[in-house]
Amino acid sequence: MKKIGVILAGCGVYDGSEIHEAVLTLLAIDRAGATAVCLAPDVEQRQVVNHLTGKVAEGEARNVLVESARIARGNITDLKEIGSLGLDALILPGGYGAAKNLCDYAFKGREMEVDPAVADAVRNFRQVGRPLGFVCISPVIAAKLLGQEQVELTIGNDPATAADIEALGARHVERRVDEIAVSADGKVVTTPAYMLGPSIAAVARGIDALVARVVELC
Repeated sequence: MKKIGVILAGCGVYDGSEIHEAVLTLLAIDRAGATAVCLAPDVEQRQVVNHLTGKVAEGEARNVLVESARIARGNITDLKEIGSLGLDALILPGGYGAAKNLCDYAFKGREMEVDPAVADAVRNFRQVGRPLGFVCISPVIAAKLLGQEQVELTIGNDPATAADIEALGARHVERRVDEIAVSADGKVVTTPAYMLGPSIAAVARGIDALVARVVELC
């Protein structure tokens, strides 16, 4: 059975993984007959946000791995152990945590840096030709790490984010929420998800298509 790694970024759209996107990814992997393996970096969140008010919870601290375990029902591995898991592919759901905890795009834009463990994982999978999937805002990570290859990516049609992706060397292509973009070599798959929305059903169609293609490519 194929094993698909899913890198989580915490728990909650404003400071962690977008929960709908994460769960839809896990569901789609299971339905595709593959096994999902959840991972997260063992680092502190850069922000904690009160999801009721939308405001930053000043003075509050949370750990990305610990919070991601909520989505994974406790079955999660520290990202630094990824090399021992025998994974066939890697998918990164979105949410502000992808742009705050897996990288710092939310704070630095195109001057962003990627968490070293995340960068190593993506580059290593790319080097050996294993497929990669990026959902919602997480394609900015692909742009930062793979932009020199002019890889094709989509975040939907947001002009500012698309411009940042292209400034990092990648090529942005517009897609609907239920569509995917596949790189010329077929190994990098992206879908807009909640960068476009508007509904969980629409987002699910795009994530289903992304997972199906990633599993097929393994």
